[in-house]
Amino acid sequence: MSSLDGPTHAPGTPPILNPAGGANQVRVRAYNERLVLSLVRLYGSLSKADIARRSGLSAQTVSVIMRELEREGVLSRGEPVRGRVGQPSIPMHLNPDAVYSFGVKMGRRSADLVLMDFVGRIRMQLHRTYAYPQPDEILAFIISGIRELESILDERQRSRIAGIGIAAPFELWNWADEVGAPEGTMEVWRGFDLQAEVAARVSHPVYLQNDATSACGAELVFGVGPSYPDFVYLFIGSFIGGGIVLNSAIFSGRTGTAGAIGPLPVRDKNGENRQLLDIASIFVLENMLRDKGIDPQPLWYSADDWVDFGAPMETWIQDTAKALAQAIVAAASIIDFSAAVIDGGFPGWVRKRIVSATIREAAKLDLQGVVMPEIIEGVVGAQARAIGGASLPIFARYLTDQNVLFKEIENAEGT
Repeated sequence: MSSLDGPTHAPGTPPILNPAGGANQVRVRAYNERLVLSLVRLYGSLSKADIARRSGLSAQTVSVIMRELEREGVLSRGEPVRGRVGQPSIPMHLNPDAVYSFGVKMGRRSADLVLMDFVGRIRMQLHRTYAYPQPDEILAFIISGIRELESILDERQRSRIAGIGIAAPFELWNWADEVGAPEGTMEVWRGFDLQAEVAARVSHPVYLQNDATSACGAELVFGVGPSYPDFVYLFIGSFIGGGIVLNSAIFSGRTGTAGAIGPLPVRDKNGENRQLLDIASIFVLENMLRDKGIDPQPLWYSADDWVDFGAPMETWIQDTAKALAQAIVAAASIIDFSAAVIDGGFPGWVRKRIVSATIREAAKLDLQGVVMPEIIEGVVGAQARAIGGASLPIFARYLTDQNVLFKEIENAEGT
């Protein structure tokens, strides 16, 4: 667990679902206030004149809004910037201590609980590993963890908690064999409403989103999104998942499963058809290590502290790269993506090796008629799912829907 002065991470913002519990405590801010806060968040700091220009709001309206937000402590003044003529401009930035939010990442091998501040800095975090997730264990971790972290906060800090966002894989019962769970033990998830169960035990609003979608939303808004309006996103966790971004917005499809990525058919090194998740997932590396007599548990202790497992890891990276290259070519054949973004629950040096190998493997494929996207590393990193979850309450309460925000920015900069 880190202290309140912990490392900085960029927050993510998947599409917001309706909260469970505590909704009557949420102040729904006026649209213009939310737009101002969103612009300041996106650019880091802006003067009143900058905000007026980018938002299209009048200078008087911006002044009134920013004066009120400063009075509430949501915005803070920076050092005056003097130009060649006229009065110096005063940049305004978000006050990190104005708002806090809990984020939960529930994975198939581990769970994380983070406390995030208003600018996306993870102040405290707890981590739990397990052989496979069970509802009672997950619920106990979340509730006891929230109590533990809240006990460290003072009364004023606790009053500024916006809510709890949960990033979790859906339909967990479909992956019992892959995670090695005893037959029937994962079926309990079919009737378990994690969002409602948490909401019944806490006083904060609770939000729920798919874990891969949360990670994709994080990358869209706080990662490569501003530079790449269309990209396919691949996040390698226990199982690989992902998302699709079109016109600077997540495309979820008719049933909400667009960009799931994992079931995509690819050929393995023997030329047999397999699903992408059967090759490019961390559980595959786990099994490879176990077959070599190597303890795979360090994979789940901390996503930032992997060791180099040598030959088995290199084999997994190369197999993963071959499968990812095929998946990216298939995706690019359907949609003209500007980028294919690869990230995962592992250290940056592992991500770099996978991306480099994927670029090499893609160059070996038949690319006739395919306009290949740029294959790049994700920016948000291993905590993308927890960061995305923690951002849900903050964006629901204070910031605009990102689809609207990007359109506002495009319109303002186009004038």
